[in-house]
Amino acid sequence: MAIFSVYVVNKAGGLIYQYDSYTPRAEAEKTFSFPLDIVLKAHDERILVSFGQRDGIRVGHAVLSINGVDLNGRCTADGKDVIEYLKDPVNYPVSIRFGRPRLTSNEKLMLASMFHSLFAIGSQLSPEVGSSGIEMLETDTFKLHCYQTLTGIKFIILADPRQTGIDSLLRKIYEIYSDFALKNPFYSLEMPIRCELFDQNLKLALEVVEKAGTFGPGS
Repeated sequence: MAIFSVYVVNKAGGLIYQYDSYTPRAEAEKTFSFPLDIVLKAHDERILVSFGQRDGIRVGHAVLSINGVDLNGRCTADGKDVIEYLKDPVNYPVSIRFGRPRLTSNEKLMLASMFHSLFAIGSQLSPEVGSSGIEMLETDTFKLHCYQTLTGIKFIILADPRQTGIDSLLRKIYEIYSDFALKNPFYSLEMPIRCELFDQNLKLALEVVEKAGTFGPGS
C-alpha cells in the first residue's frame, strides 16, 4: 500500500503545494540497433513515442532512461539531447526503458484548477443543501481523497485504493498546515508553501500512515 501524492489547493483553485512519491513504472525495456525503428518526439519536458508501437511499447509512452540511466527532461544524464543522441549510430546498440510519463508542473497546475471547478460543480449538483463537494474519486489503480477546510483550502491525497487511514491523515495534514505554515510569519495566505518544517512533518505523517495504516478512526 502507498500514498502517491499530496496536493494543497487554495480557494481560487491554485496549486500551492505538491509532494510526489510516485515513480513512473517501467512498462517496457528494449535494446535497439541503428536505425531506431520507432518515432520519438519532444513534448513539454519529455520524450514521447509518437509512432511504431511494438513489444509493449505504446504511443504516448515516455522514454524514462537510456542504458539504465534516468533522463533529465529531454536530455541524458550528461546533458545530451535525447533525439540527437539517438540519431548517432556510434551510440548503438542502446537500451531504452519506456513507461507512462510523469506529470509536468504545468499539467499539475491545470489539473488542480480543473478539480477545483469539478468540486464546485459537484456541490451545486448535489440534491442535498450544503453539500461538502467531492470527497473521493475511485479508479481501479488509485483513490483521490479531498478535504476542504472552512476557509476553502483543499487538501488532496492520491493513494493506493487499499490504503486505510486517509480521512484521519487529511485532518492531520490540516493540523500541520495550521502549525507550520499559517503560524510562519514569513508565509502569505494563498501563496505557495515553502517551509522546511511543513515538509518534514508532512513526510513523517505519511510514513506513519503507510506503516500503521491509520492515525485513528476513519478510512
